[in-house]
Formats: sequence, structure tokens, C-alpha cells
Amino acid sequence: MSSKSGGAKKKAGDGRKIIADNRKARFNYSISETFEAGIELKGSEVKSLRAGQGSLNEAYAQATKGGEIVLVNAYIPVYLQANQFNHETRRPRKLLLHKREIEKLTNAMQRQGMTVVPLKMYFNERNMVKVEIGLAQGKKLADKRETLKERSWERDKARLLREKG
Repeated sequence: MSSKSGGAKKKAGDGRKIIADNRKARFNYSISETFEAGIELKGSEVKSLRAGQGSLNEAYAQATKGGEIVLVNAYIPVYLQANQFNHETRRPRKLLLHKREIEKLTNAMQRQGMTVVPLKMYFNERNMVKVEIGLAQGKKLADKRETLKERSWERDKARLLREKG
């Protein structure tokens, strides 16, 4: 019996299957704190995510007047078999957080001018879609250069260590 490979990538270790990873977020922002949030999805969106599709590039979270946090501009492509019951690809999606976490995030956004960026979207051990969001401060150009320099040095150091033995 052959096992069919699903679209979602498997991450070794903690049993999470990563759907989408916002790699540019850690480059453009310095992340001070991370939260795990559930996300309110329609059935066709979950089916599309199970196929390993979806993107968090250019996505961000914002607070609404109703005291909720909403994920804006996250791309989940249409699920072709859903026909008329399909969803909008970039619709705002409600994030499911505890009341204290919502208050903490909204206060940081309003008072300190911080941004809430999605870092990863994944299926947890119970096959629920979760989004890892980070409370972030934008990096200046010099900080980005420093990050590139550090990354380059780490790569060179690893290569040198491999060559020596």
C-alpha cells in the first residue's frame, strides 16, 4: 500500500505540518513576542490548505472596532471542486485568541505603533489550522544590512568548519 504525499510540508519534531511560511517577516521586522492563534475558515479554504496551497506574503493583522483581530490579505486559492460554495481568496479572516492576548496586541498596536505579522500557518497535532503571529517592530535599513552580514558570516563559518573536518 503506497502512501500518498499530501501538499502540506511536514516539519520534523513537534508534529506540525507547515502550510505557509512568511520568511520575509523575520528579515523586515524584529519580532518581540509570538502567539499561536486559531483562524476562522470556511470548508473550501481548509480543503485548499490541505492541498498545501496558501501564502502569507503581504499579510498582516489588524484590530477591528468589535474587539477582534483580523488577518488581512492572506492568500488561500479557490478550491476547484467547491464550485458555487467557494470563498474569496483574500478575504479578512478572524483570528481566534484569548481576550487578554487581544488586549495586549491592540494596546501594542495603538500605543507603541507595533505591527502584528503572521509568521507561519500550519496544521497542529489535532489537524487544526493555526497561525503563528508575531508582535513586530519594523527594522531600519542598517538593521537589515546587519542581519544579512550575520547570516553570511554564519554560512561562511559553517563552510570553513566543514572543510577542516
